[in-house]
Amino acid sequence: MEYFPFQGSGTDTEELNNIIATGAQAIISNITLLEREITKFKSSQKREWMIKGEQYYEGQQDILTRKRKVIGKGGRLEIAENLPNNQILDNQYAKLVDQKVNYQLGKPLTLETEDDTYLKLLQKIFNKRFHRTLRNMGLDALNGGIAWLYPYYNEQGEFTFKRFPNSEILPFWKDAEHTILDSAVRMYTESGYEGDREVLYEKVEVYSANGVKCYVWFNGRLVEDVEKPPFSYLTTEDEDGSEIKLNWQRVPLIPFKFNSKEIPLLKRVKSLQDGINIMLSDFENNMQEDARSTILILHNYDGQNLGEFRRNLAQYGAVKVRSADGSKGGVESLQIEVNAENYKAILSLFKKAIIENGRGYDAKDERMANNPNQMNIQSMYSDIDLDANGIETEFQASFEELLWFVNMHLANTNQGDYEDQEVNVIFNRDILINETESITNIVNSMPILSTETLVSQHPWIKDVQLELKRMNKEKQKDIDDYSNAFPKRGEVIVKE
Repeated sequence: MEYFPFQGSGTDTEELNNIIATGAQAIISNITLLEREITKFKSSQKREWMIKGEQYYEGQQDILTRKRKVIGKGGRLEIAENLPNNQILDNQYAKLVDQKVNYQLGKPLTLETEDDTYLKLLQKIFNKRFHRTLRNMGLDALNGGIAWLYPYYNEQGEFTFKRFPNSEILPFWKDAEHTILDSAVRMYTESGYEGDREVLYEKVEVYSANGVKCYVWFNGRLVEDVEKPPFSYLTTEDEDGSEIKLNWQRVPLIPFKFNSKEIPLLKRVKSLQDGINIMLSDFENNMQEDARSTILILHNYDGQNLGEFRRNLAQYGAVKVRSADGSKGGVESLQIEVNAENYKAILSLFKKAIIENGRGYDAKDERMANNPNQMNIQSMYSDIDLDANGIETEFQASFEELLWFVNMHLANTNQGDYEDQEVNVIFNRDILINETESITNIVNSMPILSTETLVSQHPWIKDVQLELKRMNKEKQKDIDDYSNAFPKRGEVIVKE
């Protein structure tokens, strides 16, 4: 039975995807179109947010370029050089990013597959060095919305991974959902020398299923790189020792997304982070403006227009007034008190808002007082879990793509064909737990759950397989000790 006989051979989505894929192929094969896309990307808001996210994480925030301004003549703002201009940075954004990355990727991955040989090969590839790379990928994904992993063979012939900064990669997708990569452009700078002078060259590499083409970006144009000719992803030798160049069937660039929209975390919280910095800076400015806590009022020392009045008040902390008869002269003072509680209240609101909007958790939450139960802990982690679930969904899809390259590597190096093997990639979240409550629940679950499941949930266990081996070894020792306690058949025990 055909439910949609009127659709014909293809749906609207398939037709749209074909247009997108055809467009991507047309762009990378046409230098002029490619130059236009690169120019647009270099000045795009998307790339600007990627760069800004990295800068904010490193502490290069807008507050550091802030200038103190006052209202001058004609109501125009003027920079006031004589006023305190503190630039206080309280990097709550970096704390939020580290919180999320360590919660999701702080612990090593757990891999599950039915083939023990395959599992050992995967554990060798996804080693501690890969875990460090994956954690850095998490930083890139949060700061820029997307991260890029490049599987390749290094100079020693080892299969390994490299991360590319997201602001360097211009992707071309086969589909509107950005799930299948057709090709990509990488832009990066490389130092060189012209005589004795060091110069920076802007290099461009175009990655496709046919290999990599190399260019130099010069005055908005792509010029073929004579020092770096096109190259293939794989190089091997035949029986005669001749070099053979091979390519993957897919483009070896794997996206790891923070979310499906590729929106960086900074977009959620930038205004709040800036507000925290401004409040702290303004508070210190007010504390240092001793002369501004007392405004001097000069009687009968010439009048002034409103523009001069506002400027003198802001810069000098003094105003001149004239009495009706002009007979009275002298100086009076007007005391101004800076209320620190107002700043404290606003800062508290901002810090709470940045945790809620960034979906983090407050380690100083009142629910963590005394001896919190597991329900309170889970309640505190509910927001960060919401984001972690989304990140895990995107990263699981990325690992499917990554495992394809791993399986091809194992097959090409005659280590086995594991293309049809199922692999479960488990992200071990670094969550606080009530250990006593957790262990009690494990003990109570013994009659209905397997030993392996119970061991995997124990808060003290880091390597489940290693712990199971230890348990089996101890059981075997107990059995041997018990059997050795009795004489074997035909054995005579001589008592002394």
